[in-house]
Amino acid sequence: MLAVAIDLVPGVALAWLLARKTWPGKTFAETYVVLPLVIPPVATGLILLKLLGRHGPIGHWLHEWGIEIVFTWKAVVVAMAVMSFPLLVRGARLAFESVNPRLENVAATLGAPPLRVFFTITLPLAFRGILAGAVLAFARALGEFGATVLVAGAIPGVTITLSTAIYSDIQLGHDDHAWRLLAISVLLAFGAVWIGERLSRNVARHP
Repeated sequence: MLAVAIDLVPGVALAWLLARKTWPGKTFAETYVVLPLVIPPVATGLILLKLLGRHGPIGHWLHEWGIEIVFTWKAVVVAMAVMSFPLLVRGARLAFESVNPRLENVAATLGAPPLRVFFTITLPLAFRGILAGAVLAFARALGEFGATVLVAGAIPGVTITLSTAIYSDIQLGHDDHAWRLLAISVLLAFGAVWIGERLSRNVARHP
């Protein structure tokens, strides 16, 4: 949930820019956002490891302030946030594109400033789609393994996640426990995807 919460504000802002504005580098931004979905998760994890490690450009600066990311719970959150970000942006962008621009134009014509138009017209009408994107992002974060295990490891009580716990149980021969965790994982993912699809369908029916 924390990973999705971190994604929410920048994801919604970027989705609105992609849906409503044309600007230099837009195609590059669209491609860059989708990359975590199409490159191997371990590749994303390796990039994060190089950036956030003590000798990385970000990690070195954070280390000077006494903040450690790699192989802590913070690395789990960062990996999940990065991997789920594209789904949140995609859902929010589709939601903004479904809002009739004429409603925004009418509000602007009546004297409403841009921020008021966004928060009173655009955002409420796009809310279901944004929520659908957030739910699907949560499902993606829930199943994240490759990037997480590389940048955070699978330290019991510190960085262990549902996916890494299943992997560890299989490695240790604890198959029964692994199957129980798998059942929980499937139920949570199924519920998240079902809710996301229902919300998306409602947005399509009532643009």
